[in-house]
Amino acid sequence: MGRITVGDVELAWREWGEGEVTVLFIHGNLASKDWIELAAPHFPRGVRTLAVDWRGCGDSDKPTPLPCFSNYSIAQHADDMLGALDALGVSFCHLATHSAGGIIATRMLLKQPDRFGRVFSLSPVGPQSVDFPPEKAAYFDQMKKSKPLTRQIMAATCMSLFEPESFAKGPVRFKPGVGARGALFDRIVDQTFAVSDGIWYGTPVTLTKEAQSGELKARMGEIRHPHLIAWGTMDMVIQEADLRLMADAMPDCRFVAVPGVSHSMNVEAPELYAGFFGAWLGGLAF
Repeated sequence: MGRITVGDVELAWREWGEGEVTVLFIHGNLASKDWIELAAPHFPRGVRTLAVDWRGCGDSDKPTPLPCFSNYSIAQHADDMLGALDALGVSFCHLATHSAGGIIATRMLLKQPDRFGRVFSLSPVGPQSVDFPPEKAAYFDQMKKSKPLTRQIMAATCMSLFEPESFAKGPVRFKPGVGARGALFDRIVDQTFAVSDGIWYGTPVTLTKEAQSGELKARMGEIRHPHLIAWGTMDMVIQEADLRLMADAMPDCRFVAVPGVSHSMNVEAPELYAGFFGAWLGGLAF
């Protein structure tokens, strides 16, 4: 792991593999670069994969959020990622995103379109964003105050790892044999309690602002980078209809529904995730 200075923060990053093809992984909300650590050993040879923690997440700096959360906006996260690529000397790369990392990538693609090639998006928050009404946003405050509740809700993003009946009766229980995937999930839950309030409270606010502005949704037709969207059929976070809208509106976008996983194939089925990653991003010339 390393740290790089980007604007007013230091961001933490990890690297897997080496080669002429570079891929930047952009994680989702309440998450970190670690979400691909079980998948990355299965990525194809010749691919260098970088992952950078958002400001406020993982091992990156956690500046005090402004009252309006402008220093934790989607545009700020996008600028941070562009700055990270500058600091790492990466002039051109491909993107792999998960969940809210998808809308961060949208802003990056529109701001510096010639810098990027292909995009592999796992259950992304699309350009249309997600609107969090007050009652829905309040769940984040409840989660921050209760680790059992956070574990229960986070489990819904990795449903295939848990006994189905335990979601109704609680607390959630792992299925037999989840092994390292379960250990990673438990570490992920612990990591959420170290993120900034700019993430806990700022992300739903800034995603809502993006949804209500409609700016990025109106520009989907400008995004000509080849996209592969993978969505787990058990996903209860992202709606299939939103992703099919992306596939219809963007000029070069493919959608595939993957049975047996939910929102986080990279944690639930890391080898399967690596297969999609490698099929889309392996074997490229650069």
